[in-house]
Amino acid sequence: MVGLSLHLLVSLWLGSVCWTEVVPLLLSILPCQGPKGHSPWTGVSQFLQTSQKIIQFASGKEPQPGDTIIYVAGAFDLFHIGHVDFLEKVHQLAERPYIIAGLHFDQEVNRYKGKNYPIMNIHERTLSVLACRYVSEVVIGAPYAVTADLLDHFKVTLVCHGMTEVVPDKDGSDPYEEPKRRGIFQLVDSGSNLTTDLIVQRIIKNRLEFEARNQKKEAKELAVLEAMKRLEEEKH
Repeated sequence: MVGLSLHLLVSLWLGSVCWTEVVPLLLSILPCQGPKGHSPWTGVSQFLQTSQKIIQFASGKEPQPGDTIIYVAGAFDLFHIGHVDFLEKVHQLAERPYIIAGLHFDQEVNRYKGKNYPIMNIHERTLSVLACRYVSEVVIGAPYAVTADLLDHFKVTLVCHGMTEVVPDKDGSDPYEEPKRRGIFQLVDSGSNLTTDLIVQRIIKNRLEFEARNQKKEAKELAVLEAMKRLEEEKH
């Protein structure tokens, strides 16, 4: 699994993607890659999660009497407009919705998505989902199967899933078996066909153009570093 810098995370949320940072991460899904650059500017920093960061992104709202507690679960990887459209549609299902988003651990996402997914690690995905206006709470590392314990603990009245395929649990069972048994499961069409896979496919389709652009930027940065180093040496 690969991580995104906090700067890139915010850029993605605002819709202003820094492609020279995101492209190498998306291309890492491919089995073969070219040599990686060593510029400290183009390289991606390691993301360090803290409780204060979570507090800054969280709504801080507790469910109130009369709220409809709705549970959704998934990877929410590379949080994009398709996710927002889905959550907005879920939000419209009740007069007073309280949406809880369950985020699966990286290992679980990798199990059902394969390759090098998720692109964003659990900490980064948590902040991006918390920043969504439609989400009231996030379960970090939610179980893949929506269990009776989970439903009872959060007093869930409705469980929603998008139109994407539901991969069976490790034992082959339906992860939504319990909410279906209770009659509280509902499929929600976001109206958007944008998925994380589609974003990645679009990048890979034009990988040569993106790689050339990124390598050019890397070369310029290394040239600047070398020039700075020479100037520093000349001073001494």
